[in-house]
Amino acid sequence: MNIQWYPGHMTKAKRAMEEDIKLIDLIIELVDARVPYASRNPDIDRLGRHKARLILLNKADLASETWNDAWTAYFKARGFQAVKVDSRSRAGVKQIQAAVLAACKEKIERDRKRGILNRPVRAMVVGIPNVGKSTFINSYAGKACAKTGNKPGVTKGNQWIRLNKSLELLDTPGILWPRFEDQQVGVHLAFIGSINDQILDKEELALRLIGFLRERYPQALMKRYKSGENEGVSETEEGMLPDSLTLLEDIARIRGCLIKGSQYDLKKAADVLLDDYRSGRLGRITLEFPPDEENT
Repeated sequence: MNIQWYPGHMTKAKRAMEEDIKLIDLIIELVDARVPYASRNPDIDRLGRHKARLILLNKADLASETWNDAWTAYFKARGFQAVKVDSRSRAGVKQIQAAVLAACKEKIERDRKRGILNRPVRAMVVGIPNVGKSTFINSYAGKACAKTGNKPGVTKGNQWIRLNKSLELLDTPGILWPRFEDQQVGVHLAFIGSINDQILDKEELALRLIGFLRERYPQALMKRYKSGENEGVSETEEGMLPDSLTLLEDIARIRGCLIKGSQYDLKKAADVLLDDYRSGRLGRITLEFPPDEENT
């Protein structure tokens, strides 16, 4: 698959971020805990030079807890403050204030020495589309401050939000970068719904996802797609899962995705699979692993 998506409004949003970066003390970068590498826009490191940094592994409830801990340790070892959170349930949100203070410790100390007391930390909230920035802001604020949605492109412009006397947040639109040099990055972003579905071959995407699940999480497929007491996804004589196409056909059969003539509607089955993954109905599944642990 060759996936590229960089609509024109992202260029405008990036320029606005470049203008606003001089106004802020801290960058709060949200990544998707299922794909912490693919969901990091490389432009943020360039924009964020000389700024305090905090990485939030959002949607941690959808990713493996073991790998959530491994990724948190990975980012901390590289000098970032890092917290795993689930913005929808507010899990982990209480840890963020301490992480903000730790990230901005030098800035706060400089202000104190200059006699500047109680000046709020100004933080820019950044991340790719559909990573949950607005949901995080609303959860952190305890009220609806930012518009949310389950598809990319909901936030259209920058918006300042004063949370309390010590912290102000600048909400920004989700932006990608002009070209994915590694196509696996594009595929992973498509899996989690950060790419416009309308430009994707979802049937092929579903086959790619099944291929990964067959290797890493076979029980997730077997548990989710079963009908009756025993009937479910196919197994070979060796008890292994069959090829990806056969499994997609199994999902079509089990979920009643049929077209006239009792043929399998693989496009509809692909929608079922992708929606099950994105919503967490397949379980807590991490797609990427820290570089030094990816082969474990």
